[in-house]
Amino acid sequence: MDRPTDPLHAVSTRPIDTLEGRPLLLLLHGLGADEQDLLPVGAALGLEDAVVSLRAPLPWGPGWAWAPVGQDPTRRASLRPAAQAVLDWLDGLPAAGAGTPGRIRLLGFSQGGALALTLLRLAPQRFAAAVVLAGFVPEEQEDDAALAARRPPVLWGRGDADPVIPVAAVERTAAWLPRVAAAEVRVYPGLTHGISQDELADVRAFLADDTPEAAPLPPA
Repeated sequence: MDRPTDPLHAVSTRPIDTLEGRPLLLLLHGLGADEQDLLPVGAALGLEDAVVSLRAPLPWGPGWAWAPVGQDPTRRASLRPAAQAVLDWLDGLPAAGAGTPGRIRLLGFSQGGALALTLLRLAPQRFAAAVVLAGFVPEEQEDDAALAARRPPVLWGRGDADPVIPVAAVERTAAWLPRVAAAEVRVYPGLTHGISQDELADVRAFLADDTPEAAPLPPA
C-alpha cells in the first residue's frame, strides 16, 4: 500500500454549493478505478440531475477501493464503513439553501454497485432509486423491513459472461432484490465485466422514467 487512506473526493458537473434543490445522481466506481471512471456514463445519460462522482477512500493498485484490501467485498461488514463515509459526505453538504440537493439517486458499478445496495439498506429513506451494474448484494443479512416497505426502484444490469462476480453473489442478489425493491433486472448476452451500449440505453430509460417524490435529507 503506497498511499495513505484518503477522504472521499468528489468531482461534479456543477459546484457542490450551488445544487439549489436539483436532483442528484451519485456515481460510485468499481474496484481499482477512480472518480473519473464513470463520468462518461453520467454524461451519456443526458439527465437534468447534477452528477457527482465520488472517489473511494482506500488505495488499490492504480486506483481506489471501497472495501479494505484483503477483505471479501461480498460481505456486508467490509463495505459498511465506506457506506457510512458516503452518508457522512452527504451530511457534510451545506445544510440549507443552495447546497442542499433534491432527491438523490445512486449508480454504482461492480464494487460500487454493492456499495449502492449497502447504502439502500443502511439508509433507505435517503435515496430515491439505484442503478447497479455488474454488482451484487453483500451476503450478511440485515433487518431490511424499512427498505422493503419503501421498495425503491432499482435497475440491476449484468452480463451473462461476467467472470468477476461469483455465481453465488449473483444468485443471492437475484433472490433478495425483488423482496425489497421495485426491481428491474436486465441480463446482457455475451457481456463480460463492463457496460454495453444496450445496457447504457436501458439505464437512460430507467432514470428518465423514474419520477418518485424527492426524499429529503435529514438534518446533518
